[in-house]
Amino acid sequence: MTTTDTEDRIRRRDDEEADIYDEDGNVRGDFLALVGAAIADRDTLFLRQNVARLHESEIGDLLESIQPDQRLALVRLLGEDFDMTALTEVDEAIRREIVDQMPNEQIAAAIGELDSDDAVYILEDLDKEDREEILAQLPFTERVRLRRALDYPESSAGRRMQTEFVAVPPFWTVGQTIDYMRDEENLPYSFAQIFVIDPTFKLLGAVDLDKILRTKRQTKIEQIMRETNHPVPAEMDQEEAAQLFEQYDLLSAAVVDENDRLVGVLTIDDVVDVIHEEADEDIKRLGGVGDEELSDNVLSTARSRFLWLLINLGTAMLSASVIGLFDASIEKMIALAVLMPIVASMGGNAGTQTMTVTVRALATRDLDIYNAGRIIRREAGVGILNGAVFATIMGAIAAVWFNDYQLGGVIAAAMIINLMAAALAGILLPLLLDKMGADPAIASSVFVTTVTDCTGFFAFLGIATWWFGI
Repeated sequence: MTTTDTEDRIRRRDDEEADIYDEDGNVRGDFLALVGAAIADRDTLFLRQNVARLHESEIGDLLESIQPDQRLALVRLLGEDFDMTALTEVDEAIRREIVDQMPNEQIAAAIGELDSDDAVYILEDLDKEDREEILAQLPFTERVRLRRALDYPESSAGRRMQTEFVAVPPFWTVGQTIDYMRDEENLPYSFAQIFVIDPTFKLLGAVDLDKILRTKRQTKIEQIMRETNHPVPAEMDQEEAAQLFEQYDLLSAAVVDENDRLVGVLTIDDVVDVIHEEADEDIKRLGGVGDEELSDNVLSTARSRFLWLLINLGTAMLSASVIGLFDASIEKMIALAVLMPIVASMGGNAGTQTMTVTVRALATRDLDIYNAGRIIRREAGVGILNGAVFATIMGAIAAVWFNDYQLGGVIAAAMIINLMAAALAGILLPLLLDKMGADPAIASSVFVTTVTDCTGFFAFLGIATWWFGI
């Protein structure tokens, strides 16, 4: 690699747009090509000037876009200039792939420069032996803070919190507090409020920074502090904590232990990540794909989807057994075989619509025991109305198609029954699963589809068998 090549590559980069993304929000192909060439040529100068300077989220997108064999090479070439925070922005599989190949000494050195919440996010994916080895290399105070956060349950507020915060006693003056913030070097990089604690670290209240700036220096903190807005228990599920932020428009919130002692702070940037993760998780579970990532390999992806496909096979056989009850009717009237998938398909789609709304409402706590009755009645009404409309449409089509108005009436009746059943199944099954303590996002789709298929086939074929006497 020559100096001329490096200068030419940097000049080409400077001549291009500073933004690494194209109009579709993807990492630019020409930038990927330049980075790939720099990695192949071990051009650390170009990488430090054009990759290390990027925001951690941009580096994360870059890591996900380059080839798997280039990722570790990029991290190694950047060395101390690589921002470990970028690993919180990538898929878990990519993060594990990179971290597993990094020496523990390098990880420990990088972890020491991160905020505690980002450090925990990386450490929790490591094997216990590697994690302990890395923690042992950190300063005592930092090690204790990280271990305390790691001791909290996964997906809890305690795991998400930042253990760096500003806390002062109530008898301090505003002037003392300002001087403390100016002189103390180990304060958080960014914060919006100061917490007030007693000698046992019990949370007494909080003061916003704008209040500090507008108050005279001799005023005591206890005179201007307010009760903390909705302190978050460290054991609280992260999704519930995110709902508090959404409901009360919080920028940050104190995290307290079981004795109401201040142990950390939850900030809006972490909550945004939680909201994104929980929504992503619900969507994936509705589709029965588990926790897979786009970066997972073929074997792990197939394994994560196998269980629910197997369950679907079982429910499909149950639906087929319903059809088997009317095999003689189908043999005598071939039109039944042509039309029955339409009834089941319409019911399945209607059930999925109701189920999706219900599962999301349960996740956001918008649906509870107080409004469940009203929502159930609403969905039943929607099922009847849509059933009547589509029964009229499909009944007319079937009558003209097969020149049999009686057949049109049969499929119309079956359509009303199945769309009504779909609406009720779409809301009642998720509610029942939630009441039983099961995750409705995981199990609802299979059961709702089974109900609509079985009801649709049984209603259509049963009514036809009775009406035509076959």
